[in-house]
Amino acid sequence: MEITRTSMLTGITRTRNLPVTQEQIDRWQAGELIQYAMPSLTPNQREWIMTGIEENEWDEHFAEEE
Repeated sequence: MEITRTSMLTGITRTRNLPVTQEQIDRWQAGELIQYAMPSLTPNQREWIMTGIEENEWDEHFAEEE
């Protein structure tokens, strides 16, 4: 299913084709925890659905300073 999200960090809008159904999206939006509604997705994919934030954006914005 194609899903479009805008990153909460950068404002960039992206579309991904992920292996989820509308039923799974509906369950999550109704309050079910995303890891239960969409167990086949990786944690990064679930984070992207919730926030629109890509893994590399997390790394750039929240990298630990040495």
